[in-house]
Amino acid sequence: MNLSGFHELVLGQSTDKVLRELAINFAIIGFFVHLFFCLLYDFGSLESIELIPFIDSYLDALYTPFSIILAYEVYELIRAIPESFSNSIGKQFEVVTLLVVRDIFKNLSDIGVSDASIDSDVAFIAMEGLVFVLLFATSLYFRSQTAISVDINQQDESIRVFVIQKKHLASGLAIVYVLVAIYSFTSWLMGVLDGETSLSRTVFFSNFFTWLIVSDIIILLVSYKHILDFPQLARNTGFILSTVVIRVGIGTPGYTGAVLFILSASLAVCVLRLTIHSDSTNVTTKKDIVQSTNMKNTS
Repeated sequence: MNLSGFHELVLGQSTDKVLRELAINFAIIGFFVHLFFCLLYDFGSLESIELIPFIDSYLDALYTPFSIILAYEVYELIRAIPESFSNSIGKQFEVVTLLVVRDIFKNLSDIGVSDASIDSDVAFIAMEGLVFVLLFATSLYFRSQTAISVDINQQDESIRVFVIQKKHLASGLAIVYVLVAIYSFTSWLMGVLDGETSLSRTVFFSNFFTWLIVSDIIILLVSYKHILDFPQLARNTGFILSTVVIRVGIGTPGYTGAVLFILSASLAVCVLRLTIHSDSTNVTTKKDIVQSTNMKNTS
């Protein structure tokens, strides 16, 4: 099997359809299983100290389906890599949006069961709610702009080669994704068995986004062989910077992490907006030049 065949097998449409159905089914099953354990704890039939932080509130049951959906969305992010840099970045913000939602549900479930001040907890949840809205708006903005944008250079042989190279990279990243997921889940499970009962967004996502940054940098370096336009190179560099900020935000708890997410979204939106403005200006300038040339030829 060649690399193109492997990419189709791992990241093709048929595989995506199967994994989507599996993710939805497992999310539903996972929710009811988690909810069942919460019921057992509520009725006093389950007294496992290791599991208490995961089942002491019915809202904890939302953590499992959102984790499964997030796993599928990360897969979708990898599939978006060969399409375009902006599509890939938009998918990153969709993943982070769901990650923040999962954190909000978890923090809501902790209110009333922890000894911390309820006022401070609610204030932080309000901050996370604001972050969610901004990240969601960023995701929608990227979707709208990348949907209407058309790459006029898609027929260029150099661009086609570049897309093939990104497909190979995405296939490699899919393998890394599976390995990181296995390592992260095993490490977390061993920690639970050893009495470490904390749930953190750094599990899996911190390591995966590190590898995602590596892949983005590789794409940026390879793009220098195919893209000579400075605005596009600067745009891609700005997008990588926003990804780095996301990675730091994932590993930073509290208000600082929330501010970093806002900074990342603001940076990505500004870079995309400047790029769109620059492209529209260049198109207008070219049209004016063509019209001026035609008028001179006519006269």
